[in-house]
Amino acid sequence: MDLTDSLVKQGWLKTPRIIEAFKIIKRAGFMPDEVKDLAEVDEAMPIGYGQTISQPMTVAFMMEQLQPDSGQNVLDIGSGSGWTTGLLSQIVGEKGRVTAIEIIPELKEFGESNLFKYGFVKKGITQFICADGSKGYKKEAPFDRILVSACAKEVSKDWKSQLKIGGRIVVPIGNSIWVLIKKTEKEFKQKEHPGFVFVPLV
Repeated sequence: MDLTDSLVKQGWLKTPRIIEAFKIIKRAGFMPDEVKDLAEVDEAMPIGYGQTISQPMTVAFMMEQLQPDSGQNVLDIGSGSGWTTGLLSQIVGEKGRVTAIEIIPELKEFGESNLFKYGFVKKGITQFICADGSKGYKKEAPFDRILVSACAKEVSKDWKSQLKIGGRIVVPIGNSIWVLIKKTEKEFKQKEHPGFVFVPLV
């Protein structure tokens, strides 16, 4: 059984468009050569510079909580190897937009080159920015969805202000994944899902 089918069977993947993205955007294409043969293993793997490509189960859970959709404007913070960026780009499609932010220049280049073969960058769906993700990316705001793939100390006020009303932020804080839904400019509904481990947001 391949990784995607296994995640569906275990109940981590439920939404058809997210399942389809997992089938098309294969994790192996976003891993260093020395760990490529472990792409189907449900564990986080090193990608250099003290960073990891997240455990597939965790990525599946975060995508299901985020609920990205066709045509949306999405911010992907801590894009690393580019796998989550690829999944998001596949889901938002040609009418959507994904801005991937990575603070480590070498990883920004790695992620961008990994994604290049899918044509998202060429089509103008996806852009990679080397910057501090904790400040969001005002130039492309407001966002429908914000995904943070590294552990933050708190939910940045910049992320909150750059999110559309009705939009969602999915972010790891401590050992929990937090989901925030923006109800009004000042009010957020939030839910905590404990029991996860992430590298810190740098």
